[in-house]
Amino acid sequence: MASREFLKILRSARQGDVFAQQELAAVYLQGYFNTPIQPNNALVWLEKAYLATLSKISLPHLQVDSPGNPPNSPLRALFAQLVQIPLATTFGSPSFQFAWDRFWELAHEGNSEARWQLANFLLNPQQLSLQEQLAAWLSKRFPGDTEGLAKLQTQCKRYLEIIAAEESFLANKAKELLIQLQPKNELLTSLWNNWLSTQDESALQQAAELGLTTAKLTLGLRLAQPKIQAEKSNGSSKSNAPLKKAVHWLELAGKDGDPQAWYALGEIYRRPQFSGYSAQESDRCFDRAADLGHAAAQFRKAATLWRKRDKLQEKITGLQASYWAWQAHQQGITAAHTLLMKILLSCPNPAQNAWFDLAQCAELALARHSDHQLTGGRMLMCHRIVIANQFDFSKAELLLAEIDQLQLEHCVVVDVRWELPKILPRLTQIETIQQRRCLFAASKALEQLAVIREPNDDEFLAAGEGNLRQRRYRFERLSQWLLQNFAHHLAAKKLPIPSRGH
Repeated sequence: MASREFLKILRSARQGDVFAQQELAAVYLQGYFNTPIQPNNALVWLEKAYLATLSKISLPHLQVDSPGNPPNSPLRALFAQLVQIPLATTFGSPSFQFAWDRFWELAHEGNSEARWQLANFLLNPQQLSLQEQLAAWLSKRFPGDTEGLAKLQTQCKRYLEIIAAEESFLANKAKELLIQLQPKNELLTSLWNNWLSTQDESALQQAAELGLTTAKLTLGLRLAQPKIQAEKSNGSSKSNAPLKKAVHWLELAGKDGDPQAWYALGEIYRRPQFSGYSAQESDRCFDRAADLGHAAAQFRKAATLWRKRDKLQEKITGLQASYWAWQAHQQGITAAHTLLMKILLSCPNPAQNAWFDLAQCAELALARHSDHQLTGGRMLMCHRIVIANQFDFSKAELLLAEIDQLQLEHCVVVDVRWELPKILPRLTQIETIQQRRCLFAASKALEQLAVIREPNDDEFLAAGEGNLRQRRYRFERLSQWLLQNFAHHLAAKKLPIPSRGH
């Protein structure tokens, strides 16, 4: 049975509330409220939000005729949601044409996520059946254009090369797909199959020389083995020839984007018997492997950054180490979780936090904001209270935390030194769906306030949210109002409000 909150969002979305439509798309995309993940439904509601936004906006300073609109455009968040939808899975959806057109517009504007989605759809060998259906769909849409799909695939190949050259989280995926798209001829296939079946070293050598990345990696790893080194050096322990050859082939495989090759190079450069021993070069290779998604390299990098945290002069100590430990933990490195617990704070149970009672009142107020006609300033303060409860903020952190800068991919960063220099920054894990939801809702509210200004909010928005004294005053008045108007609702639900000092 659907939750009451989900049904309320659904009802508002059906009534044409653009914010609710985008929130409903996020529900279907992320599976909030135990809702099955349904990209097609998410796409339908994003299309409705897009069309509704275009029809409602009439202000001359808001140009929305292309995805490359200014930062304050109300469509910016919608497009950010859109590129998270797996395009290939929505083929056949009533809203697929909307997604197709918007993805190409975003790709032409330089959006890397849109470019990757299109390239993965049109070039991935695992999508052959969908690509054939797409070719038929394009031929019906553009009759007479027999080379439509081929032209788009050529464009996507260029996009893929651009993404692979960038330093982004998509670079590793792009390089892996480019490796899969390497020309496969009968000779290479025959040589590789010969190596797999008979372990013929000459076949492996030929395949590597002809440019097969897997063969380069295999040959490099084989030459780096101690047993093979002894055989190649004819019993001379001083010979570095096998290791130098291993480095040669592994570097070639690494340049093709293979993370395992870079990790192996990092280990070789740390070997005392290698004449090219270099700790600096070893670290560089490990960093490349980590950037390309190698789990062990990511954990190694996290441990190194945490060990050297006092020398790094980071703006927020431990931020880089926590990111790489989180990446390694996502790939199943159990030791990374232990390291992560040393760096990040954990507070998965909001009921144990100091703001629990007030946060429940704030959530009720936000759910009924239209009934009580909450101003933008009060709505934003309610969101602050909810976030403070989820992440166990102090009162100063509740009032001063920059909402639009709180959330990173793996944690929440609270830094209020701009107002209170003696309070050290904190890093807190994002562990529950509720925590992500409250951050998303607060960011959306802040974005909407920046675009659609209410008459009584102009002074509030012009001055940011005011200084600490002004924020404290606004918070105290709102707290009294929340408890006066919503405490009885909590009591009716048998949720007693304990007496806690805030």
